Amino acid sequence: MTTLPLLVDTAWLHAHLDDPDLVVVDATTFLTQPEGDGYYDVASGRDAYRKGHIPGAVFADLLTDLADTDAPTTFTALDSETFAERIGALGVGDGARVVVYDQGADMWATRLWWNLRLEGFDDVAVLDGGFRAWRDAGLPVVAGEETRPAATFTARRRPELLAEKEDVLAALERDDVQLVNSLDGPTYEGTRVTYARPGRIPGSSHVFFRELVSPDGGARDAEEVRPAFEAAGALEEDKKIVTYCGSGIAATYLAFNLARLGRDDVAVYDGSMTEWAADESLPLEVGAPPAR
Repeated sequence: MTTLPLLVDTAWLHAHLDDPDLVVVDATTFLTQPEGDGYYDVASGRDAYRKGHIPGAVFADLLTDLADTDAPTTFTALDSETFAERIGALGVGDGARVVVYDQGADMWATRLWWNLRLEGFDDVAVLDGGFRAWRDAGLPVVAGEETRPAATFTARRRPELLAEKEDVLAALERDDVQLVNSLDGPTYEGTRVTYARPGRIPGSSHVFFRELVSPDGGARDAEEVRPAFEAAGALEEDKKIVTYCGSGIAATYLAFNLARLGRDDVAVYDGSMTEWAADESLPLEVGAPPAR
């Protein structure tokens, strides 16, 4: 049974921080891009977590521990059994309630939110504004590394929430699937070369994930972002929605916000542009898209 809303604020978390069934998880990861074109650089946020985090929070390393490091693309989702073992080792188990946050863009928190939902775990919320909002509220911060007793996590994968390359390729021939690109405009239109080849997957609409973020770094009101999703065709009930980005991270921020609007069935293309653009046999579109 789900007891948490999708989004909680710092006041709620502070009031519930000592709840015995609540597990707070820091999912901080850092992403930077060199000036001009080029691939993004990513780094674990473990050191930042050790320097300061919300009291009681455990650290989840999305770059290594909770990703398949043998896969050709970064952040590839683990198989269900391995994910269950590793998330359980952090103290997340059956019957727990989880609040996830990160110390930068909330897309890392929504990535773990999506990972948990992929494995059938729904009682998970994202901290609105993340660690920055917590710190700005003057709430307590601690250093070091914390652990919780290991727990049993029962994975019940929902394959419909995960899109593979073959699924996306097949979707190009279907009218009942809408692909939604969450990258910045120049990368979407192919004027910036961020991956192996410029452009977007044919037929993709566009919602830049940062446009869903409020000026204070939290999530915009769900109704405020509804028009962007409507324009992208992402709220059409008769269509399957697949979001993608570079490596399946920012795409989860779209999936999260769509869930806030009642679309909790959105799939994420895990390999995203890192995988798609690297395959010379797969098509890409460049330039401004036709009007919808």
